[in-house]
Amino acid sequence: MKKKNILIKIYSILFSVIGTLPKNKRMIIFESYLGKQFSCNPRAIYEYLQQNNSKYGFDMVWSVDRKYEHEFNRQGLKYNNRFTLSWLWKMATAKYWVTNSRLPLWLPKPKKTIYIQTWHGTPLKRLANDMDVVRMPGTTTEKYKKNFSKESSKWDILISPNRYSTEIFKRAFQFNNTVIETGYPRNDILYQKDIELYKEKLKKKLGLGRKKIILYAPTWRDDNFYSKGNYKFDLNLNLEKIKKELGNQVIILLRMHYLVNQDFELVDYKDFIMDVSDYPDIRDLYIISDILVTDYSSVFFDFANLKKPILFYAYDLEYYRDRLRGFYFDFESNAPGNVVDNTDNLIEELKKLLKNPKLHDNYTQFYNEFCLYEDGKAAKRVVDKIFGKEIGERVSDKKKT
Repeated sequence: MKKKNILIKIYSILFSVIGTLPKNKRMIIFESYLGKQFSCNPRAIYEYLQQNNSKYGFDMVWSVDRKYEHEFNRQGLKYNNRFTLSWLWKMATAKYWVTNSRLPLWLPKPKKTIYIQTWHGTPLKRLANDMDVVRMPGTTTEKYKKNFSKESSKWDILISPNRYSTEIFKRAFQFNNTVIETGYPRNDILYQKDIELYKEKLKKKLGLGRKKIILYAPTWRDDNFYSKGNYKFDLNLNLEKIKKELGNQVIILLRMHYLVNQDFELVDYKDFIMDVSDYPDIRDLYIISDILVTDYSSVFFDFANLKKPILFYAYDLEYYRDRLRGFYFDFESNAPGNVVDNTDNLIEELKKLLKNPKLHDNYTQFYNEFCLYEDGKAAKRVVDKIFGKEIGERVSDKKKT
């Protein structure tokens, strides 16, 4: 631990020195979920810039955790492994950082770097300084809030999906810089014109037949962990019973939160359950799924854009709401789907939706409040607001020369 701390201090000093050098105005560093994925809002912004490269012409590099670089190699993406000297140099000299999660606290932001925080969800559960008690490993409530505020003070621009999120982000993150309400770029793909064709291609790619597809995507539990940043998850499902009742009708896609690191014993259910936790981007899983089952994860805010049924399997609702995290609104009254707390009721509700995929009575009101900005053009709005001035300056410089 002492050796690690010394190395971090050296890296921090080295980074500060390199950070005084002139910035490369054409370079953007992207990172998603601590370098684990090519996904989410950073991906959508990257893809928009890539598609319009003749106009923008940025040099775009991904910051990647070495353990997950195979996906970036497969996609043919330009990247650097986190914490290498090459990564250190590019991070310190790039004009822009775009990430959806926090960067290491020891990493100082150079004065002329623009740090764009996209975040990764509309909040149901309380965040950062709004949390009463922090039960995560390796920290205390006071330390966690202090460190979060220290990190958020480095952000220059924060992207918000809706007005509701803006007010929460400002308070919970103690953020006083620029917030832009644009909708989430990651949801643009859910509004593409040829989505049915894309859906069929995805199902073929994953080897899925004609059965109905249920996506089960729960969040993590702060107090259920192996170590710091390394979490367990208890399924709390009677898989044998679900297989018996629904196995001939459905395929369940199991998608764990990016902080959960656990292998599930699913050998006996391989024709019924597919673990897709390592699939690069959950947006594809939304598209191919007929029903979403979740708990308190923000995935349901995104999935609602597709206007497909949602169920909430909240087996620990009272504990999660009253002791572990707490919510920003009355979950049971406002959720856009029925809330169940045991396997029998979950099966019963799934059977109803498979027979008649009717949307919950709350769905329209929920959609109008949380999905109003989503129209397939959020990435364009973000790029226009953030990078438009840079492009204008380049054009002006060319005219002068």
